Amino acid sequence: MDFVEDIKNGAIFIYPTDTIYGLGCDATNLESVKIIKKLKYRDKDKPLSVIAPSLDWILEHCIVGDEVLEKYLPGPFTLILKKKDENFLKDVSSGDSLGVRIPDSEFTELVKRAGVPFITTSVNFAGEPFAVKISEIDSKIMDAAEIVIGVGQLDGRPSTLVIDGKEITR
Repeated sequence: MDFVEDIKNGAIFIYPTDTIYGLGCDATNLESVKIIKKLKYRDKDKPLSVIAPSLDWILEHCIVGDEVLEKYLPGPFTLILKKKDENFLKDVSSGDSLGVRIPDSEFTELVKRAGVPFITTSVNFAGEPFAVKISEIDSKIMDAAEIVIGVGQLDGRPSTLVIDGKEITR
């Protein structure tokens, strides 16, 4: 099924990455971003990360070299990059940096077809275990999601952060 139009129209969704299940929306849809922050009890200024629709999109909006992108993406990494314009996606990340992923999973094709970044945050509440199966997701989050894309059990490790070339395992 292709959920691109639903997502671009504001749908909140649960989806598989190459690591754990995530909760997402169109990162350019302010109302949907607010819903995810409220659902996750996230402070409005605490940044979220995005799945980028392409490497070119990252190069257009962030300060990064090709060699860094080729080394880490696609894959189980979240790159923390400086934004070219500090106001870009300010509702997602109010500071001058942005967490960017391109998972090595089929779901990435949906993001590419949409042509917009998707919010990517773990589908669990802070302090709770990461969900590696749909059955592990809290009912409050399941009820809020308009789309659920399940593919069975996942790897179970969150993405590795890459900040200034240093890998930080979470």
